[in-house]
Formats: sequence, structure tokens, C-alpha cells
Amino acid sequence: MSIWGTILGGAAGFAFGGPIGALLGGAAAHFAGKASSEQIGSATEQAIFAAGFIALCAKMAKADGVVTRDEVNVFKKSFHVPPSEAKKVGWFFDQATKEVAGFEAYAGQLYRQFHNQPAVLEQVIDLLFHIAMADGVMHPAEMDYLHEVARIFRITQADFSRILESHMGPDQSDPYTILGISHDVTDKEVKSAYRKLIKEHHPDLLMAQGVPEELIDVANDKLAAINDAYDKIEKSRGIK
Repeated sequence: MSIWGTILGGAAGFAFGGPIGALLGGAAAHFAGKASSEQIGSATEQAIFAAGFIALCAKMAKADGVVTRDEVNVFKKSFHVPPSEAKKVGWFFDQATKEVAGFEAYAGQLYRQFHNQPAVLEQVIDLLFHIAMADGVMHPAEMDYLHEVARIFRITQADFSRILESHMGPDQSDPYTILGISHDVTDKEVKSAYRKLIKEHHPDLLMAQGVPEELIDVANDKLAAINDAYDKIEKSRGIK
């Protein structure tokens, strides 16, 4: 079963509280879905991640004052929602926009669930950047929203700048900022920063920590940005 089928069946909601659990439970009640105990046990963290991420996407869509079908469609296209689940994902998205709980509640619950896995929380911010910039424009309200979610996740301003820079495109980004280092570090420090980021953001590790496979493409994009940044620094410095 895909992660979308699992969270839309709502099975994980019965064993998980808070606003994310309420959304999952609401999906179970609405769709009368049912997953096997094996699926519940193996997909709980992934279901929590995916449901929390959809909720944050929905709340971000409201940040500029209106939720459009285009925003929902971008989500479906970006994260490989199968046609059989498309209407259900739309329903889940709509429910999250209507919930009285603010985005802070969803972000706080994700932080409590994954606070020992900072790379997973960073992946949430990366995914939100991907959605926010899908139309080629970052609205000021969306940037404010991303800053606040990052603050709730305890992501430092330096790390937020590093994440932001990786979404600027290879022609506009500063490779040193992407690696989270200053321009005057040693070659050894460049290599160390590069290896640390590659290890932390490897897709296999992220999936093992709770990021669903259906959402992992952005992690591959991040690795590509990190590799490109290192290649540029390596060439400019003549690092061997």
C-alpha cells in the first residue's frame, strides 16, 4: 500500500493523538479505510510525517489568503499521488485548511515526533520550499511562514539560509552557503562539511528515519545541489 493509501485509511490515527492524529482519524471515519496491523506497524512514522506535511502545505497555501486548485494540483504532481488516491488527497488537504488548529500545532507535533532526527525536520522545510516555489515566485507571506515553521523546528538561521540557498538554482546560489561554511575555511573543512551533509541527507537514511518514499525526490534534488556546490568549490580551489 502506498503512503497515501495508508494515511487516507487513517489507521495510524487510532494510535496517535494531537492534531495530526485527529486528521488521520477523520480520514478513517470519512473513507472507512482499514489497514492491516502489519501496515500500521511499518508505516506509522511515515504516515505521521506525510499527514503532518500535508497539513503544513495546506496551511501554507492559506498564507497568501486563498487556497487554489493549482496549489493542490502542484502537490499531487510533485509527490506522485496516484489517480486512485487523488480525490482523497484533495479532501485531506481541504480538511487541513478548515481545521481550527493552526500550523503551529502541526509543526510542534512534528517537532516532538522527530526532534532527534533534525535531517527529517529539515526535509519538511525543503518540501515546503518546493511547494512554495512551484510557481516560480516566493510570496513574502510564504517566506514568513517558512521562517516560523523553521523556528518551531529549532532550525538555526544559518541552517535556514543554507536550505534557502539550495533552492535558488545553480546560477544564483552561493556554493559556500549551500554547504553552510564561510569563504575562508580550509580545504579540509570544505570536505568535512560536504561529507557531513551528504551523509545526513542521503535518501536511504531519511526513509529509514520516517520520510516516505513518495516524498523522497526532493531529497535527491538536495543531494544534487550539495554535489554541485562542492564541485564548484573544488574546481575554484583546485581541491584534489
